[in-house]
Amino acid sequence: MRVLLNNVRGRVARPASVRRNLAKTLLQVVLMWLAFFFLAPVILYRFEEKAGLAPRRFTSSLWRRVGVVLFAAGGTLGLTSAWFMVTRGQGTPLPADATRALVVVGPYRYVRNPMAIGSFAQGIAVGLFLGSPLATTYALAGSVGWNYFVRPWEELDLERRFGVPYLAYKESVRCWIPRLEPYDP
Repeated sequence: MRVLLNNVRGRVARPASVRRNLAKTLLQVVLMWLAFFFLAPVILYRFEEKAGLAPRRFTSSLWRRVGVVLFAAGGTLGLTSAWFMVTRGQGTPLPADATRALVVVGPYRYVRNPMAIGSFAQGIAVGLFLGSPLATTYALAGSVGWNYFVRPWEELDLERRFGVPYLAYKESVRCWIPRLEPYDP
């Protein structure tokens, strides 16, 4: 797997103002949310209806409320993480416009992948809000896929770009389980 990953590299962002990187990041967020938290779940929801799976939905209003809270919490974590990528990393969260500096502040002091955690929470939240087992499963499958296919590539790219400081960070801050004490490089 590492041999395959060696040939794929992210593109470091060109120097740009915070305002420009913030605009690019907000555009990314809108497009990603539209695709992954609206279009895909709606397609799966409608598929459930056509396939006769609608009776399997969980329809308690509690699930809807949990979905709203979880979506807001995940969105807050993701947007806060993106803010630090833009303001401290001098780039965007997108690998095609990657940060110029290693970001180990804000949520990144506690966990290495706060944006991914926020996105997974939002995807699960949409499934819960819709009461859709298929949309919820889609979000869970996406998180597993991201962990095993995207994360290894991203970590290798960060190792190549930032070397020892990233390796020290990676050794001190877990991927998915937050630290109780903030990381201090």
